[in-house]
Amino acid sequence: MAVIIAVGVNSDGRREVLGMEIGTSEAEPIWTEFLRKLTRRGLHGVKLVVSDAHEGLKAAVIKVLSATWQRCRVHFMRNVLAHAGKSGRRVVSAFIATAFAQETPEAASIQWRAVADQIRPKVPKLASSAPRYMTLESVGQLSDDPLIGLPAVAR
Repeated sequence: MAVIIAVGVNSDGRREVLGMEIGTSEAEPIWTEFLRKLTRRGLHGVKLVVSDAHEGLKAAVIKVLSATWQRCRVHFMRNVLAHAGKSGRRVVSAFIATAFAQETPEAASIQWRAVADQIRPKVPKLASSAPRYMTLESVGQLSDDPLIGLPAVAR
């Protein structure tokens, strides 16, 4: 069972609950039907969907909304820090924060590479047990973050 909730940001910058449903799983067909129900109720103009990394949701967002998907920064950070170990959390968190603070995608890409290069030797467990979180491929995807370039207060 999964509780599926969609929260949107309206033109005034306020958050609104758009819909909620209980599904049998978080698989793509469940997300697709949920998003279709929202569009039938009038949801339109979605530009960006931010969520944790559920493959089913990502596929449904592209299929139904034709919107850009971005991994939630909080979930990304939690996943990385879970692999960093207690002693490495503070340094890993500080390094990653520098990448999220960049003002342009180009600067973020450069900083992500520097972060990955600095973290790998300091926290070997992170590099060996969770390589998908710190590969340059993964880092490159985060440097395409649509929120980079927005004023810091909007991120």
